[in-house]
Amino acid sequence: MKKQKRTPICPWWFCFAFDNFIREWYQKPVKIMTPLVKPGFKVLDVGPGRGYCTFPLASLVQPDGLVVALDIQKKMLDILKKRAVRNGCSNVIAHLYDGKKFGIEQRFDFVNLFWMFHEVGDKDSFLSELQGVCKAGCRVLLAEPYVHVGKKMFDKSVRLFLDNGFRIVDTPRIRISRAAVFEI
Repeated sequence: MKKQKRTPICPWWFCFAFDNFIREWYQKPVKIMTPLVKPGFKVLDVGPGRGYCTFPLASLVQPDGLVVALDIQKKMLDILKKRAVRNGCSNVIAHLYDGKKFGIEQRFDFVNLFWMFHEVGDKDSFLSELQGVCKAGCRVLLAEPYVHVGKKMFDKSVRLFLDNGFRIVDTPRIRISRAAVFEI
């Protein structure tokens, strides 16, 4: 089997470069997620960074919904947990991913893969894990930054989703991103 290339994982200290108030001018998570997420949903936010999408998702699923923020970096999750406490956000759970198995029992209505899939090493295994945590009809948003992911690479990612049992249901326009919504 050919080893898949990946870009290095974004270090926790660099997230401040793109997870800040300036990003809100051109990319509004509530506007992006509202058509995809409803109150009461269980949401998996993979590679959440400092919570740029996590906290808007948490507000959209209230009062009975849940957001599980899954990351491979403990330091990133520590920052997110502190922000959750500071923001009074009790419906967010931080979960450390070992890079192989999600280790999550919940099943989700929506999965957010925002600006992170290009960092995944073994994409086929990741997608297998993803299938295992999706409820029937679960929607998955894949959004990748133009800076790191060209059209050819994005199309290859879309093909991987299709080859792994997902079907494409939308191609939303998200500024400075390539995006697709899948359903399982």
